[in-house]
Amino acid sequence: MKLHNLSPKEGSKQKKKRVGRGNGSGRGTYCGRGIKGQNARAGGSVGPIFEGGQTRLFRRLPKVGFNNKFKKEVNIVNVKDLNGFPADSEVTPELLEERGLISSIPGDGVKILGDGELEVSLTVKAHDFSESARKKIEAAGGKTEVI
Repeated sequence: MKLHNLSPKEGSKQKKKRVGRGNGSGRGTYCGRGIKGQNARAGGSVGPIFEGGQTRLFRRLPKVGFNNKFKKEVNIVNVKDLNGFPADSEVTPELLEERGLISSIPGDGVKILGDGELEVSLTVKAHDFSESARKKIEAAGGKTEVI
């Protein structure tokens, strides 16, 4: 196969419809636009949301929801997820990301929650801790550090 042998797939290319070239062509006089009316005029087409003067669908539907611009985006890790780390190691958000426990480090950081039990002593560095998580980490002989 060479470049000069290539051709487009059958039926994928169509000729442009040439309008206004006489009545013998089948597209003369009104050129497929019908007689009079808004869409027969130059530049007279309506947008996809126009419903002929009827109130548009998106204006008829009730507004729902609220976007809080002050919402904090934090990654959450439970205490039970920290059991996979070796004893006496230091756990940082970067390590959590490497292990796949968090997707990425957003601007508001990582919060450790107290779901489950911790069996190894760790030094955990995070942006925030719940009170129960702090107690469980310290009960296992570890330390918590707020970044």
